[in-house]
Amino acid sequence: MLCQDILIWFFCVVLIITGSINFIRFWKTPATYGRYTALSPGEKLVPAKVAWFFQELPSFVVPLLLLMTSDRHSTLGMYLLLGTFCLHYFQRTFIYSLRTRGQPFPINIMATAFAFCTLNGFLQGHYLLHCATYEATWLSDGRLVTGLMLFFLGMAINIHSDCILRNLRKPGGTKYKIPRGGLFEYVSAANFLGEIMEWFGYTIATWSFPALCFAFFSCCFIGRKTHHHLSWAINIKG
Repeated sequence: MLCQDILIWFFCVVLIITGSINFIRFWKTPATYGRYTALSPGEKLVPAKVAWFFQELPSFVVPLLLLMTSDRHSTLGMYLLLGTFCLHYFQRTFIYSLRTRGQPFPINIMATAFAFCTLNGFLQGHYLLHCATYEATWLSDGRLVTGLMLFFLGMAINIHSDCILRNLRKPGGTKYKIPRGGLFEYVSAANFLGEIMEWFGYTIATWSFPALCFAFFSCCFIGRKTHHHLSWAINIKG
């Protein structure tokens, strides 16, 4: 498959626009899932384990399908893709989803996330496999080294923080509590901080515009969630 430049640029613009709209639209009023769930009459819910599994799955499967069906790909691009992007989504799809104790999701939220992960999985996978060009010297480039260090540090923070959040509840429990320990002693949403670090590390390691657009989208999406979580924690303490 040849590099689809126009499609890559289109999807990048979509990420920037939707990220900005999401940030503005939900800054004051949070999206209705998790602790902010507010059901409309007749709205159906999906168990959290099922929702997380299916909505995250395309970001893992789509790049792998691109890799398996590609007759031309960058070896280093493949390494970066499978070593960073897919690693994150393997953890989210096959480990986090099975261990989460979150509340059920509205089915429309799950469907929207599934569509986004499909689009972004294609964008990141296609760019790295068919568009990006890396010389052998990139393996010793400071951007790759710095980016991978930031990515894995962020991933460690994200996983550890998720573990703290998960242990706040007993099996079957649904009540949200203020987390303690780890980086939660310093920031209100350490799990989100870790994920943002991951995607900016990924951006630096790949040095690509699609990765930067995804990092921007993540900041918009996670940033407004952090704002709502902080407001919620202040109200609980108050």
